[in-house]
Amino acid sequence: MSQPDAASADAIRQDRRFASGPWPWIAAAVTLLAAALLNLGAGPTEIPPSTLLRLLISRLPGLSLMPDWPATFQTIIFDIRLPHTLLIGLAGLALGGSGAAYQGLFRNPLADPYILGVASGAGLGAVLAMSLAWPQDLLGLAAVPAAAFGGALLTTAMVYLLARTGQTAPATTLILAGVAVGILASALTSLVLLLASDELRRAISWLLGGFSIGGWGPPLISLPYLAVSLGVLVAIGRPLDVLQVGEEQALQLGLDVARLRRVTVIAASMAAATAVAFAGIIGFVGLIVPHIVRLLWGPDHRRLIPLSCFGGAIMLWLADMAARTVLAPRSLPVGIVTAVIGVPFFLVLLRRSRREFYG
Repeated sequence: MSQPDAASADAIRQDRRFASGPWPWIAAAVTLLAAALLNLGAGPTEIPPSTLLRLLISRLPGLSLMPDWPATFQTIIFDIRLPHTLLIGLAGLALGGSGAAYQGLFRNPLADPYILGVASGAGLGAVLAMSLAWPQDLLGLAAVPAAAFGGALLTTAMVYLLARTGQTAPATTLILAGVAVGILASALTSLVLLLASDELRRAISWLLGGFSIGGWGPPLISLPYLAVSLGVLVAIGRPLDVLQVGEEQALQLGLDVARLRRVTVIAASMAAATAVAFAGIIGFVGLIVPHIVRLLWGPDHRRLIPLSCFGGAIMLWLADMAARTVLAPRSLPVGIVTAVIGVPFFLVLLRRSRREFYG
């Protein structure tokens, strides 16, 4: 082996060592913490990082710090920004993890969490709830995420029933049924918006990822759903790896493909529905993040899915920070920011996929 070849081999071995072991988790944890702190500190009232850290430390049991910050900082952080940051982070976890699972299930790099009509069903449910002019109390506001969650799950169930042939639901049929049902739900959403013009602005804001209920209620309500659904997705990482060799080969290796597809669709759809219900429709996170994680750390789904969860939270925190600061004191729907980032990425990915397909 020549000297340049030996150097290249050493570099490859170093990259493999970096992509394995604890390094991906250390990098993800450090970046996750930094993005969370940046999101907490950003806004119309900017809070310096040192003050923010002291504020957070002051709430730890057994520690007491002399407050040298304005009293309004505590209200801003603990009553407004901290629950908002937690909600956005949970939505990012759900979208990143479900996107990675769907891409593995369908073996399609263009798959995302909304491929089976979750977003369209959630949008229809939310807009229907808004058109009923619920009172602006807590119960009335909670009707929107509840209707969105129900609409997303109902749409997914309809897609699966339409695609099922006997005891199985082929991947191609699932995708086609998801497209058809999603178009129908989007058309019905447009019809409801035309008939209920008073709620048009609020509905459009929600459809762009701009609706969320303040306070600690939404993140606490969404936690059990996400814990179950994302836990299932992380647990099926190894079967998804086996599926990448092809369905026929996976069946010969003893994998129950029909059961894996059913479990993945249910868990990924529940995660995406929970994110959409409380944070609105936020596109491209579940498409972009798994690709970035796959390029950095490899295609092993046992590592890809949890790291995509962390990457989704990081991306959504940074996008939300930009949405709250670009036109401060006005706040943009975070879906606009993710679309500005995601559309060029999607076009590059589409061009690359076409080039690989046509050789």
